[in-house]
Amino acid sequence: MNTLALKLSVTPILIVAASLAGRRWGEAIGGWLVGLPLTSGPVAFFLTLDQGPGFAEQASAGSLAGTAAQACFALAYFQAAERASWPVAFSLGTVAYAFAAASLQALSLPHLALFFIALLTLTLALRAMPPQPIRRVVALLPLWDLPARMAVATALVVAVTAGAASLGPRLSGLLATFPIFATVLTVFAHRVQDATAARQVLRGLLMGLYGFAAFFAVLSLLLSRANVPLAFLAAGAAAILIQGVSFKLMRRAV
Repeated sequence: MNTLALKLSVTPILIVAASLAGRRWGEAIGGWLVGLPLTSGPVAFFLTLDQGPGFAEQASAGSLAGTAAQACFALAYFQAAERASWPVAFSLGTVAYAFAAASLQALSLPHLALFFIALLTLTLALRAMPPQPIRRVVALLPLWDLPARMAVATALVVAVTAGAASLGPRLSGLLATFPIFATVLTVFAHRVQDATAARQVLRGLLMGLYGFAAFFAVLSLLLSRANVPLAFLAAGAAAILIQGVSFKLMRRAV
């Protein structure tokens, strides 16, 4: 199977679909949508094809650790956005992500522990973010926006899977979780609209990351116990189920 062809086709399609839906329904919904494993899911699939289920199972642990790190990124940016410009808020969010990711990577915790840490971190971060009514005003985006997102997404998937052998499984999974698409949405909303718009993206992201965590928890459980298609189908079903629940909760609380 030509995995490079899959990487170059599936990833851009997923990102375009999420981006267009985000444009249609606004900042918070856009953030919620990019909480799905739109890049990490394809990375895990291609790692399984290229490196084997055992490697991908360990990479799933890195993705679970990355979920908690994304929550730290979102909380740091959210708090900084009230008084700081987007470059400062983004820098602080990146530092928070790196610190959390490095700490969890050093601990080498089992999958189940990382899953519960991810859920706890997401919940605490959401509690620290005051809910706001969903704003449905969507900014007009430049023509290069979608092509840029497609290019960045594809580059990330190709780079991580290509360097997986030297990076190792956990680091590959961890690096694939950096919230690059949430960052694009957040920074653009902050720069073109205001801090409130950026904060809505981030709160929507955290609501969506529960499904992300469920995806990798199920995947890490089944990759060594079932065939690869069944493991990914079950993980995808779990993520969609949790996303449906989080969407209803977000509609009430955001």
